[in-house]
Amino acid sequence: MLNNLNYFIKNTLIALTIICSCIILSCKGQTDSRIKNISVEDMQSLLKTADIQLIDVRTPEEYQSGFIKNAENINYFSPSFEEEILKLDRDKPIILYCRSGNRSSKSAVKFLNAGFLNLYNLDGGILNWQKQGLDVIKE
Repeated sequence: MLNNLNYFIKNTLIALTIICSCIILSCKGQTDSRIKNISVEDMQSLLKTADIQLIDVRTPEEYQSGFIKNAENINYFSPSFEEEILKLDRDKPIILYCRSGNRSSKSAVKFLNAGFLNLYNLDGGILNWQKQGLDVIKE
């Protein structure tokens, strides 16, 4: 009887450990609540009504292939990325975008760590912008 109880406790602890690990790992990829994911429509409204800093975090090559009007390019993969973002105005809202929204989400965390608080991330990135039929500027 005691062996059965020990076996039950051991297996229960293993199962609980696995469940807790899964919960912790599934939350790891979630975005910070201080970063607001916005739709293309929300971004258009913000660009019309607020003094926004629009930042494209794609590579320079991607940026030259087409970017949203008034966007400044700061390459997420650049070794000087953290230094470059410190040149921006912390008091103005920032909209970040990339190709699909992945790099801009990761960039937003770096912006938070640098003291920026009013952050927006374009959901779906420039691909979503173009899917909505909106223009990009090509160099």
